[in-house]
Amino acid sequence: MGWISENVESLKSIQIRQFLTQAVSLGLIVTSALIIWKALMCITGSESPVVVVLSGSMEPGFKRGDILFLRLNKDPIRAGEIVVFNVDGREIPIVHRVIKVHERQDTGEVEILTKGDNNYGDDRLLYAHGQLWLQRHHIMGRAVGFLPYVGWVTIIMTEKPIIKYILIGALGLLVITSKE
Repeated sequence: MGWISENVESLKSIQIRQFLTQAVSLGLIVTSALIIWKALMCITGSESPVVVVLSGSMEPGFKRGDILFLRLNKDPIRAGEIVVFNVDGREIPIVHRVIKVHERQDTGEVEILTKGDNNYGDDRLLYAHGQLWLQRHHIMGRAVGFLPYVGWVTIIMTEKPIIKYILIGALGLLVITSKE
């Protein structure tokens, strides 16, 4: 309780100019994070250059909480590659391995079938109703690297939103009340 009262007293003693300076600093931090994200999108060619593995469907290769780095380019997708894809009607992307690729000779369109390494069957049950294959536009990127367990922070904040709000509030208070 002493920490909170000290910060409340600190907030009372802050002058308007110092408060505005700290608010601008907080804005710069947020803006910098967005610029870095957009730069990563341009460099990797992926709308989501970093994703967190949310389930155990890719174990033992990738575990829940691992962070994957993605890249999307024009190279042909091959069986065995790990891709992240969006399915129509679902907002959360899925990380699975490509098990079959069909290229139509007449149109050049590519059809892709995926499967989680830890799943028994292919992903056709996960696809949109009536969809048997993924097309190129469903693919968000290919896994090019990973960091184990770092994504647990995201999972915890998603599953327990109160922790996210406490953390954001504490960081904002820290930035606003810092004397420098």
